[in-house]
Amino acid sequence: MAGLDEPQSAPDDPGAESVRPRSRRSSAAWFGSLNQLDFDIDFFEKLLDRKPASVEVLRVLAELVSRKGLVDRAVVLDRTLVELLPEDSLARYNLACSLARAGRAEEAIDALSRAILLGYDDLEHMESDPDLESLHDHPDFLALFGE
Repeated sequence: MAGLDEPQSAPDDPGAESVRPRSRRSSAAWFGSLNQLDFDIDFFEKLLDRKPASVEVLRVLAELVSRKGLVDRAVVLDRTLVELLPEDSLARYNLACSLARAGRAEEAIDALSRAILLGYDDLEHMESDPDLESLHDHPDFLALFGE
């Protein structure tokens, strides 16, 4: 068990360095060790703790954790957004991106198909989006473009 001056580990990033300090004495050292992305993630995680159904917080946090490479956390957040906004094409598209990055091609293509059915129509972006790169040779992905 960590002492009072030791940082807590992130629950979804085992072995991660500090997420939140346990005491004021360690706060300054902890804060100084954070880069901006880590700081932003920590900030929005705290906001999400207070308002778990905040669409705005979920959208920003999902983007931040994705940028950090916390793919499994991004999938969880994007799934939550889809549950809250089942008719939102962008939420479905972002879920597809997270699933593709997580190596879950079939689920990603299903989410993409649903996004298109809900009105997502930026196919040019979809073809060039680096988050979907793992799908580019998948027959079902190509079928979305009539290829």
